[in-house]
Amino acid sequence: MKAMNVILIGPPGSGKGTQAELLRERLGFVHYSTGDVFRDHIARKTPIGLEVEEYVVSGRLVPDETVLEVVNAFLTDNAGKPILFDGFPRTIPQAEGLAGVLAGHHVHVDVAVLVDLSDEEVVRRLTARRQCRNCGRIYNLSFKPPKHEGVCDVCGGDLYQRKDDSEQTIRDRLRVYHEQTEPLIRYYSEQGRLQRVAGELGRDKVYEQVSRMLAGAQER
Repeated sequence: MKAMNVILIGPPGSGKGTQAELLRERLGFVHYSTGDVFRDHIARKTPIGLEVEEYVVSGRLVPDETVLEVVNAFLTDNAGKPILFDGFPRTIPQAEGLAGVLAGHHVHVDVAVLVDLSDEEVVRRLTARRQCRNCGRIYNLSFKPPKHEGVCDVCGGDLYQRKDDSEQTIRDRLRVYHEQTEPLIRYYSEQGRLQRVAGELGRDKVYEQVSRMLAGAQER
């Protein structure tokens, strides 16, 4: 995979994280996840990390200009590599800021992939999610259930439903997604960079379509 910049967009539970992992493993993408990159800078005590840590510790939202500093440093560290932005940008101002940072590196967003999923399917998927209290392994009662109800296959620990997987919490997250992130669909569509795939297809078929989309974007 040649150097290209790809953005994954989609509601919670759409499978973006799974697709990001597959693209990293199979096509060699460098995965940009804001949370992971923040934690890396904090652990290394970089100047950016110390700045971010102040916001994280106090529970305040990290301002866009600081996030874009982190993105700029990430692009510098991974120059010439294919980069997959997962969960960023989340808003139009962040998308505009990202475009500016990329332009400073003489590159741009090649394609934005929307893994689309209806609200009701998101609720169905996430309310069926269960996690092991002991080892943290995640199951889904709909398509990846444990062999024995309520018991982890790996360590025998108890399975439970996380608070953030309650229906009300999920619908709150969907509301934020529709208000803040959904406008990105129009933003990238108007630029001719949006590609859409149905999240209902399942992991392997979604990956097959996404990889085909990326190959087509490379040829343009």
